[in-house]
Amino acid sequence: MDTESTYSGYSYYSGRSRGSHRHGERSRDRHKSRSKDSRSEKSVTINTPPAEPLLGDSAIRGEQVQDDNWGETTTAVTGTSDHSLSQEDIVRITKDLEDSVGLDCRRYFTLTLAVILGLLVFLTPLAFLVLPHLLWPEKLQSCGTACEGLYISVAFKLLILLLAVWALFFRPPRASLPRVFVFRALLAVLVLLFVLSYWLFYGVRILDTQDENYQGIVQYAVSLVDALLFIHYLAIVLLELRQLQPCFSVCVTRSTDGETKHYNLGQLSIQRAALAILENYYCNFPVHNPALLSASKSRAAKHLAGLKVYNVDGEFPAAPIEGPGNNAAAAAGLAHSQSRAMIAAAARRRDSSHNELYYEEAEHERRVRKRRARLVVAVEEAFTHVKHMQEEEQKKTPGDVMDPREAAQAIFPSMARALQKYLRTTKQQHCHSMESIQQHLAFCITNNMTPKAFLESYLTPGPTLQYSRDHWRARQWTLISEASVTSGLKDGTVFLLKCVDFSLVVTCKKIPYIQMSEEYIDPKSHKFVLRLQSETSV
Repeated sequence: MDTESTYSGYSYYSGRSRGSHRHGERSRDRHKSRSKDSRSEKSVTINTPPAEPLLGDSAIRGEQVQDDNWGETTTAVTGTSDHSLSQEDIVRITKDLEDSVGLDCRRYFTLTLAVILGLLVFLTPLAFLVLPHLLWPEKLQSCGTACEGLYISVAFKLLILLLAVWALFFRPPRASLPRVFVFRALLAVLVLLFVLSYWLFYGVRILDTQDENYQGIVQYAVSLVDALLFIHYLAIVLLELRQLQPCFSVCVTRSTDGETKHYNLGQLSIQRAALAILENYYCNFPVHNPALLSASKSRAAKHLAGLKVYNVDGEFPAAPIEGPGNNAAAAAGLAHSQSRAMIAAAARRRDSSHNELYYEEAEHERRVRKRRARLVVAVEEAFTHVKHMQEEEQKKTPGDVMDPREAAQAIFPSMARALQKYLRTTKQQHCHSMESIQQHLAFCITNNMTPKAFLESYLTPGPTLQYSRDHWRARQWTLISEASVTSGLKDGTVFLLKCVDFSLVVTCKKIPYIQMSEEYIDPKSHKFVLRLQSETSV
């Protein structure tokens, strides 16, 4: 038994490695053509933290790594394997390493500049107070009660400024934008010029003259801290409050399947709007499934494959003069006539194609409902078995109790086949591996969740973040825009967010100006008088 499992593991992985090598050589030319086309576009990139590409290549790699028949063969496979890398894979890995190194260098350079500027800001008021005591201590006037009270004011204001700067600026970066953030750069330049101007005034009026009024020096330092607090307030307005009021309605459409979402954004630049859209994309858009997009292509190929061209006369039109050129012309004419015949036959069959589409979709829905019912029954029986196991384990000693991971591995084979058939029917087999399903099952058993809660992740496609990072996390996005990415959003602005195998088309519309009017209704107009006739019996 061990020998068979070892041989199967070796043959499986080695065959996959040889297949990946052949696939790499076949796609090398296509990769070169795509790289030439991409250089001609005006685009910038938005880098996210390093991870695997999206489903375009990861779906293929996922099929190479995990066995598609894990529902029938849920056993461990041991053995050795030989992996080969094509020249395309080596080039891709090298490029990813270079991009990650450049991204890290830029991130650390920006962080270093921010730390240096922050130290300059916080050490400047302290230096204003300390330098007179170091350079001319004998000439300084004594600091009275009011001066000592200013010490406390400077200390608490610096503490408040330190906490405010830490909360606003020193946050983990969400992404690496292609261009500099204009408002943040302007604030940094403003703070630098402000501190340098204070140092210039301090050097000319205090250091050169060796001013003896120490209380005035302390008040000068307090004014610097107050001005820094006002600049921080300005930073809050420009960086946080300005973008809160919705000004634009953006329509985001995925190019492959047409999935569309609408969001309201404030006054943002194009690159920051793209970042906000990507953050919402991972939470709101369903995961991109390229397997669902191949149905129409396979249907068209099936229609064309069912057409055959016959020569009724039994002979081909002969060329008047034999020769290689004439033979080639005759073959080209024959191929042209055959293609015209196939196009005409396809046009005649176009009227009945909608019936075929209708019955195909009906048959697919029937299969999905049937396999869903089988899956629901299998999962309910498995969870019922788990409850019986939990009741029996309560009677055992604590050392013999089965943990949730072992319980999940014990009941998983009873539902694996039904789950695999359902995932194959709905084209979701590349999104869920056997290991991820077992982990989710163990999580549901640990938290005492129902079978319906376990099946919700597989019956209803969820947002992109619910799936494994290998299936959705892109190495980088490319922002394509005719306008500058640092310019603000405008009415009619259109830009693209492009990744490996699809793109997001973003269209901006300005929220219209709403004019409301008031109509006054006199409260007395609702009053009425009931007149009763004297002849009535009331």
